[in-house]
Amino acid sequence: MVVRKAVIPAAGLGTRVLPATKAVPKELLPLADTPTIQYIVGEAAASGIEQITFVTSRTKRAIEDHFDEAPELRAALEIKGDPKRLAAIMRPVTLAAYCYVRQQRPLGLGHAVLCARPIIGEETFGVLLGDDLVDNDADPCLKQLIRVHERHGGCVLAVMRVPHAEVSRYGVVSLGERVEPGVHQITDLVEKPKLEEAPSDLIVIGRYVLTPSVFAALERTQAGAGGEIQLTDALCALIQSGERVFACEFKGKRYDTGDPVGLLTTSIAYALKRPDLAPGVIAYLKTLDLG
Repeated sequence: MVVRKAVIPAAGLGTRVLPATKAVPKELLPLADTPTIQYIVGEAAASGIEQITFVTSRTKRAIEDHFDEAPELRAALEIKGDPKRLAAIMRPVTLAAYCYVRQQRPLGLGHAVLCARPIIGEETFGVLLGDDLVDNDADPCLKQLIRVHERHGGCVLAVMRVPHAEVSRYGVVSLGERVEPGVHQITDLVEKPKLEEAPSDLIVIGRYVLTPSVFAALERTQAGAGGEIQLTDALCALIQSGERVFACEFKGKRYDTGDPVGLLTTSIAYALKRPDLAPGVIAYLKTLDLG
């Protein structure tokens, strides 16, 4: 089945990067001069996604505005004769078709995905979390997962290796059969295990390809810690029911923008990729006394 739809959960409060997110959605905080979420949408579009559903909350209307036309701004740039900036404001509008649903209460990632069910229907779909960026322009992370799904079916999760001392911060996979290099069937998922109980050093990051059977599993999933419905629990239920779920060790560099240091360092990394920004950033960095 062709994967043409994706879900981007964007209803969180962004408390880890307060006070910046008191009035601005964390997804719109910029990396250099581009909102973080636009990079996520760009990855989805480059992976063949045609329709993106944002799961938002009442404080996230600015996300909808960012991916919409801005007639006054467009007219002003046309009058000024500024085609470069005009193209920049039009790019997010044209990347995909957009839908928006509200997560009325913060009931977790699993619940956010479930909110998108009326739009996704019975199709296999991608999920991209806004805190995780994967730098691989030549072969986007979601596209890698979609190819695995096309070959083997089932759900596919992006995973990466981390030092053993860090596994307790993440969802960790237990591996079964290797179906191809870098791709294993998953036999279990453990959310934030104790170090001595972690089944591997492979953690799940914020990229998924999910079959529509995940919705029924999510409906049956009971709220766990903090009253949240965990996507991990629903995936475990699918594994136990016999559905194949795969771990794909993706190619690319992952950045975590979920805290102030991660946001700042990712912004520098992405600015250094830009020929128009890199010289100025490098010149400034050379002036710093880091001793």
